[in-house]
Amino acid sequence: MSFTPTPIPSRTQFVLDAIRHAILTGALRPGQALVEAELAAQFGVSKTPVREALKTLAGTGLVVMSQYKGVAVRRVDADMAREVYDVRLLLEPEAVRRTVAREVPLQAAQEALDRAERAEDRAERALANREFHRALYVPCGNLLLTRVLDEVRDQAALVSAVAWAAQPSWEREAAEHREILRLALDGNADGAARALHDHIGSFIRRAFPEDTDQPSGKDDA
Repeated sequence: MSFTPTPIPSRTQFVLDAIRHAILTGALRPGQALVEAELAAQFGVSKTPVREALKTLAGTGLVVMSQYKGVAVRRVDADMAREVYDVRLLLEPEAVRRTVAREVPLQAAQEALDRAERAEDRAERALANREFHRALYVPCGNLLLTRVLDEVRDQAALVSAVAWAAQPSWEREAAEHREILRLALDGNADGAARALHDHIGSFIRRAFPEDTDQPSGKDDA
């Protein structure tokens, strides 16, 4: 028996996309309060689509809802960051290995990489980088594996936004992306998976070193 998700009403989807974009590009900062009335006025909608959008974002881990404190953008700490990236380290390299082994076209990954290199600001580059990673794991042939990676995708992007604000590392990561894609286009499945594992692992070690309980982007959290 298949399950068809209930479509999200258009106004709710509009608000959901706008708030998610603002969080992932740093316009809304970790810990910032999200007030329904203010957001409804900003987007020209009633409180209902805002409320539903915030519930959805809470489900993805981008916002937290408290009976006493209301709703706020999720704060990033070292434990949260390592949990999210641990899932990526366990699953994403294997997904990419399977993608390369299936010899599927990787045009979407190349286009995302090109967009990231042409980006004129941090927000545009961050969104393109997210699409690059997703374009590599989506064709892996396992819908459940793809779904799990999609579920942590927003949280990983939030971690990245905080870390990048404190310690920009665009050029290094762009070079690593180019190497991952080169190996993938060469059909080197194991090499692409190893390069991706090193890429993910080195980022989280730099941004959230093991000898501290505070993220390197503490002032931005």
